[in-house]
Amino acid sequence: MFYWLLKLVVLGPLLKLVFRPKVEGLANVPRSGPVILACNHLSFSDSIFTPLIMKRKVTFVAKAEYFTGKGIKGWFSRMFFVGAGTIPVDRSGGEAAQAALDTLLRVLRDGNVAGIYPEGTRSPDGRLYRGKTGVARLALESGAKVVPVALCNTDEIQPTGTLIPKVKRVRIRIGKPLDFSRYADQRGDRFVERAITDEIMYELMALSGREYVDVYAATLKTTVEAPTVKRAGRKVA
Repeated sequence: MFYWLLKLVVLGPLLKLVFRPKVEGLANVPRSGPVILACNHLSFSDSIFTPLIMKRKVTFVAKAEYFTGKGIKGWFSRMFFVGAGTIPVDRSGGEAAQAALDTLLRVLRDGNVAGIYPEGTRSPDGRLYRGKTGVARLALESGAKVVPVALCNTDEIQPTGTLIPKVKRVRIRIGKPLDFSRYADQRGDRFVERAITDEIMYELMALSGREYVDVYAATLKTTVEAPTVKRAGRKVA
């Protein structure tokens, strides 16, 4: 209830008025059944704008520290993430990634929409980085279709490290659903998981127009020049 109150009454209308989302392909998101939204990750605000423009509730996971802060700031952070439908996951242990996937799998098995950032972390420099295969495992385990969602300019609206976003029209492109049911009998095959993940990342590259770097974002710092760069032909509007 708090999710819809925040989205439809308290915060959502104001955000839409200020940032005037321009969305292409919203009809590509299935109206029912389990769906995985595979998004590129440019900014903290990605987890705000993605649920904002969707007609269905979207569930992301976030580190548990966002829910345990002290004082007024901690309270606002906790209420925001709870209201946004985000589920806390303890990322301190070695099984943190699996815990996040298990949480999203439960969401999908209930027939709902799960959001995931295949890159695993925010892009350090705006480029698109190699996807981790967790998104493929989710698709194979749940049978859900994967919808690529390209956030095109959220790094300009709220660059990493900034608290107050710039007032600028947010642009989002949504691709057609990807069906990987043909691989249903090959769950656990790491080569199949890599192929699925690479297909998803290719679609995100084409939608976003961002350069693709075939290494994991977590292994790089912003100042490091990444190898193996490809550029999609489509430009960001």
